[in-house]
Amino acid sequence: MLRRAALLLAVLACVSCGGSPSGPTDVPPGPVVPPGPVPQPQPPPPGAPQVFVGAGDIAQCDTNSQATARLLDTIGGTVFTLGDNAYPHGSREDFRNCYEPTWGRHRGRTRPSPGNHEYETPGAGPYYEYFGPNAGPAGLGYYSFDLGSWHAISLNSNVPMGPGSAQAAWLRADLAEHAGFQCVVAYWHHPLYSSGPNGDTPAVRDLWRILYDANADLVLSAHDHLYERFARQDPDGQPDPARGMRQFTVGSGGAALYQFLAPRPNSEVRISAFGVLRLTLAPGTYEWEFVSVSGPGDSGSGACR
Repeated sequence: MLRRAALLLAVLACVSCGGSPSGPTDVPPGPVVPPGPVPQPQPPPPGAPQVFVGAGDIAQCDTNSQATARLLDTIGGTVFTLGDNAYPHGSREDFRNCYEPTWGRHRGRTRPSPGNHEYETPGAGPYYEYFGPNAGPAGLGYYSFDLGSWHAISLNSNVPMGPGSAQAAWLRADLAEHAGFQCVVAYWHHPLYSSGPNGDTPAVRDLWRILYDANADLVLSAHDHLYERFARQDPDGQPDPARGMRQFTVGSGGAALYQFLAPRPNSEVRISAFGVLRLTLAPGTYEWEFVSVSGPGDSGSGACR
């Protein structure tokens, strides 16, 4: 009997301790757990063709950059940006409020370049702070890295880039150091040639010439909010099917779109639509695809020089 009574008391005690509290509690509610990161596509195995995907003129705190970010969600590889990443001033608030909720979920695999809107904040400090080592040495805005059998170079068209500039000297040295690479892609914000309202940027011609003399293959730019592909040409705008570089203008990341003016010489395709450029870089060859949010696209292939 004593054992049965003790067991009954123990059961009643457990029921009491497990019940709901009878009054209010002073324990504050826990923090809201943010949703987890978007699952990233798996990177290609070593030795496989490398995917290089991105755009410029991106985040204005609206749905357009959300739409292009969703395209990135389904495409693996390395992401590039072509400047004017966070509008309107490239400030900490712009990166936090506009870029981070969209393209920011791919920051770990992004290799950016700065635009003129980043430099509306002195020294583009928040840009270097936000991207950290992925943006190269802080304050310079130019750096390089390898993508499989390709060499990639991110340049800064917002700082001196004439033939006697520190950037031009660095570019010559980098190309010489990586002369063993058959294929080279370079990217920065302002295009040498454009059929958009901002037009050509002659100040970048010296960078073009250095790359051309080193047999580089592709140049990616933005600044005009549209997509445009040019045929192979030399730094002076003359057709050069054998040695010329192919330029893509990809200012289609989310900022309000521009309309084209009269086509520039050697312009082959012009699309005013939001989207990203997907490059597949293989040994000695490349494929391109402009993946639009809606509307027409563009695709093709080429060989390195």
